[in-house]
Amino acid sequence: MASDLGDLDRIDLKILNVLQADGRLANLKLAEAVALSPTAVLARVQRLTRDGYILGYEARLDPLKLGAGMLVFVEVLLDRTTPNVFEAFKAAVQVHPEIMECHMVAGGFDYLMKTRTADMQAYREFAGTVLWQLPGVRETRTYAVMEEVKNTTRLPLPV
Repeated sequence: MASDLGDLDRIDLKILNVLQADGRLANLKLAEAVALSPTAVLARVQRLTRDGYILGYEARLDPLKLGAGMLVFVEVLLDRTTPNVFEAFKAAVQVHPEIMECHMVAGGFDYLMKTRTADMQAYREFAGTVLWQLPGVRETRTYAVMEEVKNTTRLPLPV
């Protein structure tokens, strides 16, 4: 694991694991789960947040029920790999909510994106009006997901 774990003790790691499973857990229940007083747990959670280990809390929503059932991964190859093209591309990606994740990668293409739309027709419209118009895009390869086998945001932590 990363060297940053040197700042965390066993209880900190347990707090992080418990909160990953249920970020809405009341402080009293969290204190019981890690065998500390509520005051001590609250202080630790505040420190973990202040130190950037806890980035925030959010609800996981069902994309099918909310009209975003089409999951598509897209490889993006840029026409030039210069700092100004990278910056323009990164800025343009930020404003499109259909693009859920975008990662610069090493290999045969420059970026890997995770997108969500209602269906294939909506994706085709998104691709034509947004994706292929992003700054510097030369080529894309699209992978429509047929089945989500695993989808988690939990990080593996030693306990």
